[in-house]
Amino acid sequence: MIFKAVQDGKPYPEHTLSPRTWAKIPPRQFRLDQLTTVTTVLALDKLLSEDSTFYGDLFSHVVKWRGEIYLEDGLHRAVRSALRNRPIIHARLLDLDAVDFSPGAPPLEEQLDDPAMRPSVARHRAT
Repeated sequence: MIFKAVQDGKPYPEHTLSPRTWAKIPPRQFRLDQLTTVTTVLALDKLLSEDSTFYGDLFSHVVKWRGEIYLEDGLHRAVRSALRNRPIIHARLLDLDAVDFSPGAPPLEEQLDDPAMRPSVARHRAT
């Protein structure tokens, strides 16, 4: 088994983070068998391409929602890692469990821009 589960679609709210905001989140390691993918389709041309991340983020994007960890972007990198017998990938974590979705709360990007409101970064540095 490579992943914890495979799911078609995202169970969490749309976050619409810009690539610039994703880049502010430091990468960390995740075990593939702890991740649930939100994509069921794997394009072999992307899997076999050496420059598939040439125009994108070098790290996968992972979202934590209600205690579960979802692989949002980077399925091809994760499968490539598994094919090379590497059970770990480096990814950026967006912890939606730590975000304030209440009415009147600052927009998500503002919450992540404020270091005091960036719990996933603080936890990463503490470990």
